[in-house]
Amino acid sequence: MSWLLIRAARSDVEDETLFGMLGPLVSACVTWLAIEWAHRTAPQQVMAVMIGGFAVKMVFFGGYVAVMLRGLELQAVPFVVSFTGYFIALYAMEALFLRRLTLDAPR
Repeated sequence: MSWLLIRAARSDVEDETLFGMLGPLVSACVTWLAIEWAHRTAPQQVMAVMIGGFAVKMVFFGGYVAVMLRGLELQAVPFVVSFTGYFIALYAMEALFLRRLTLDAPR
């Protein structure tokens, strides 16, 4: 939805905005699925899954940004602004979901 609003306002940066959103969105979805699976199958392993996911995400995001800026030659400023905004928003949501998951867990 937000991408459509940005696209309507500034059609000259639609690719940058879309690709700035996709990396953090895919990462957040995969991370959440992994954490939820770990919590369901072995709750004591959630922290290990989060630490492993952090390491994988560091490599993923480094490569992702390099491919987007050098490979696809996207405009740097709109891509970085979009990437940063979505990254922060999605990880804030992920933190809230994690909090809810741990608060709803039986003790």
